[in-house]
Amino acid sequence: MKQYFYERECQNPQLREQSLLERLPAFITYAKQECQHYKQSLQHIDADKITSRELLAQLPITRKSDLMRLQASNAPLGGLNAKTANLGRIFQSPGPIYDPENTADDWWRMGQSFYAAGFRKGDLVQNCLSYHLTPGGFILDSGARACGCVVIPAGPGQTAQQLDIIEHLKPQGYCGTPSFLKILLDKAHTEQRDTSSITKALVTGEALPQALRAEFSAAGIEALQAYASADVGLIGFESISDDGFIIGEDLLVEIVRPGTLEPVVDGEVGEVVVTSFNVDYPLIRFATGDLSAVKAGASACGRTNMRIKGWLGRADQTTKVKGMFVHAQQIEQVRQAHQHISKMRLSVTQVNYNDQMHLQCELDTKGYSDADLVGAIENISATLKKITKLTGSIEFVAIGSLADDGKVIDDLRPIG
Repeated sequence: MKQYFYERECQNPQLREQSLLERLPAFITYAKQECQHYKQSLQHIDADKITSRELLAQLPITRKSDLMRLQASNAPLGGLNAKTANLGRIFQSPGPIYDPENTADDWWRMGQSFYAAGFRKGDLVQNCLSYHLTPGGFILDSGARACGCVVIPAGPGQTAQQLDIIEHLKPQGYCGTPSFLKILLDKAHTEQRDTSSITKALVTGEALPQALRAEFSAAGIEALQAYASADVGLIGFESISDDGFIIGEDLLVEIVRPGTLEPVVDGEVGEVVVTSFNVDYPLIRFATGDLSAVKAGASACGRTNMRIKGWLGRADQTTKVKGMFVHAQQIEQVRQAHQHISKMRLSVTQVNYNDQMHLQCELDTKGYSDADLVGAIENISATLKKITKLTGSIEFVAIGSLADDGKVIDDLRPIG
């Protein structure tokens, strides 16, 4: 049995770097010809001269936070897709942001991460990321199948039915968010259900705290993480617990000082910026909004690509809740739908490793009956769920009590 998903995962790192940089001029030329966005943003760039990381760093950055604006003026994909792209699906992620998919095998390049997590041909995998509108379920589905696994497209929720499936079909693997795996294990423990068939997990969409990883290990499950996005697909993956994320093949990743074009020195925290050689959806210096840092040295597993330290926060106020992005613009949309509210702030916390949203709303409650306030809370709650696709608690606070610091989303969860 082969040791790596791609044999080139253990190639000389200098040769990998040289190969990727040699591809840049032709790829930038292609993107300028095929994609309206790059035709405009790179119009003054001589692609033939972009042959090093230093020269790449002079190119403009396209930020994930730009996508809603770009797509609003040039639907559906903001001109980032190639004119000749062979697309099979378009997804809607929170924002809304629209993301494409070519339905070719392993288009998201996730096979690498599943293979590193021990998934092999014939394994039965319960996939608990959503297949509804957002691409998460399909991203993991394609990666598991690339390893020859058989996928149960379970999606999230319906824990009793999920446990029935585990007991009946006895899958060897789980993929999805770490918090949902904990929900399944806790319910199984309470109801004395058997989940012992699951011995491996690839988790994504949320941070994996050390204490939760230890719980999985105690349950006989080795859980490794994948770092992926709906735009890029796989960015990095673990091969050894808590040993950094190995960058996926066929990507150039920079760590850039937030708000600038400038890469930081190795080890300094900055924003993850990706160049992906995807002919359907070229991404050149695409800023993910995630913070990380280069991790020194090579992995003991033999893979030689650069590593990053994992998720270290957000460069903007966008945050991810239960695997779904929530944007400051969405909270403003909620406020605009309830104009008697002068200001809102969304706090995101974690209870027993499950994400919780709490929306504080400034309101002068004088003149409101208790019934009026209950009705207003219900209405705001419904609007929050409609816009973010997530539920949260609502609290009215006095006018002027929220800090005047420009913060709309306050992520209070621990990192790592």
